Amino acid sequence: MSRQDVLALLREQEGAFVSGEEISHRLGLRRAAIWKAVDALRREGYTVEARTGRGYRLLDAPDVLTEPEIRRFLGETARVGRTLVCLAEVDSTNLRARQLAAEGAADGTVVVADRQTAGRGRLGRSFQSPGGQGIYLTALLRPDLPPERLSPVTAMAGVAVCRAVERLCGVSPGLKWPNDPVLDGKKLCGILTELSLEGETARVQELVLGIGINVSQRPEDFTPEVREIATSLVQARPGGGDHPGGGPPLRSPGGRRDWSLSGRVPAAVRESGPDRAAAAPGRRRRDGGGIGHR
Repeated sequence: MSRQDVLALLREQEGAFVSGEEISHRLGLRRAAIWKAVDALRREGYTVEARTGRGYRLLDAPDVLTEPEIRRFLGETARVGRTLVCLAEVDSTNLRARQLAAEGAADGTVVVADRQTAGRGRLGRSFQSPGGQGIYLTALLRPDLPPERLSPVTAMAGVAVCRAVERLCGVSPGLKWPNDPVLDGKKLCGILTELSLEGETARVQELVLGIGINVSQRPEDFTPEVREIATSLVQARPGGGDHPGGGPPLRSPGGRRDWSLSGRVPAAVRESGPDRAAAAPGRRRRDGGGIGHR
């Protein structure tokens, strides 16, 4: 963990130098261990300047979906996101979350991936999930509620995405039935909710809520058939600038995705449509979601 400790200390200084002596004193590390941690950070894409007589300072961070980078924006959370599983690549964040659920993962665990090789959506449809161009995540929830009380979850997630995008990017997505956040009539985000029930008691075992947001795709990044129905936050920028809708920058000063999407959802959201249930041996799964990045 020493490299994360060194990274946290460098971040505290907000670009100012920290001497090797101070790092050693505060973290209890030998000089050799400090240099090893700095070297590891550089290999991960961090720009760390070292200057004789002054020490080290952090100049830039990589555009990566790692736990340290996510925690910078996430802040304190009571449940969702307390445990983060960050992957460079996965078949599907929803599938991985369900695997973790079967292994006993905690309520609120979030799986984040930079790329999905088998992103999928409602009715088994696939969706492109290229690396470095989107936000693909799934929250694992274990609600102590009957299934019928969970119908609004997908719509609530859609509302939260729309509010977060508006707050951060200055553009105002709409919500197309049953759950798709859209911009200019094109799909911006996909949401796929899957509910697993005990076969005999119909008790909720877990709910996985997958959200995929198109961030930096250009039209040419989509296949021709998807290009007609999908958009991204970058495409929402008037004139191709860095300020979607004239609002805050889409990307941080270092050129990174500002993906700290969070939003307060309303206490209640009207049901947007019927659930569809599919039976499986010993378990039943309800899929309520659009063509998502899952």
